[in-house]
Formats: sequence, C-alpha cells, structure tokens
Amino acid sequence: MNYLVDRVDTLRDKTIISLLADSGMRLSEIANIKASDIDWQSCTITIWGKAKKQRKASFSQRTANMLQKWISENGTGENIWHTKPSGIVSMLRRLEKQTGLKCNPHTFRRTFASNLHRAGLDVEHIMRLGGWESLDMVLRYTRSVKFEDSLRLYRELSHSD
Repeated sequence: MNYLVDRVDTLRDKTIISLLADSGMRLSEIANIKASDIDWQSCTITIWGKAKKQRKASFSQRTANMLQKWISENGTGENIWHTKPSGIVSMLRRLEKQTGLKCNPHTFRRTFASNLHRAGLDVEHIMRLGGWESLDMVLRYTRSVKFEDSLRLYRELSHSD
C-alpha cells in the first residue's frame, strides 16, 4: 500500500488509497462518505453497503491523520472527497497505468480480505469487517492465501504455548 500511496500526488488520492486498503470498502461506500459518518474515537466510518445495509468500516491511525488533514483543509460537501465515484475510478486507472499494478476498489477489497486472512483472522470476522453476506464470498476472496502463509500461521499458533 505504501508503494501506491507514494505514487499519487494529492492528499485526497493518498487518503482514498489508504482508506481502501484499511477498510476494503466498495466504491459506492467510499464515494459517499460524509464527515458526520466518521467516528474519530473508534476510527470507524458508518457506511451504507449493498442493499442499503448500514455497517461500520475501520481505518488505521495513519489514515485517520490523513483524513483529518484532508477534511480540515477542504471542508465538507456532498461527500468528503468532492468527487463522484467516476473520479475515484479515474484516479485508480491512472495509478494502474503508472504502476502496472491492478488498482480498482475490488482489488483493494480482495487484498483487504487476504491480508486479514494471512494475519490469522477467522473468516467469520473477515466477513463481518468487510460486510459480506456469505462465507462463500470471503473464501473466494481469500483463495490467494498460499499454503506457506497457512503453515506459518499454524506454526506460530502451535508454538505459542
């Protein structure tokens, strides 16, 4: 993620990338954030997901710092980014072209799930954090986790006694 954040020029774009990586939000979710949706104490954002379901998405302190700076310098409007979903997609397409890495909200979502799985989080927790309706979707997203990752986690857990 640091690699991608370092490749964009604006604080807005850096913050969007950081938030996508931290939260695994869908495009519509991230594009519609209002300042009032952010809970700075818990580092969460109340978002409206698929089928108008409300949930919370978490973010890191690093992202919180960027978000606070962005909002303080740019105010609020229809959404905190002052752009439509197509503006976010355009920025990510430019980044993909520049880096050669797949950059779209769906890729960040898949990476979010895989990183949590590699870190040892149970698929049910990943499902709740990402707002998935079924474990099947989480399993589909985490298939990229390799045997070596699972073996490393197994060894860490079995030697923790």
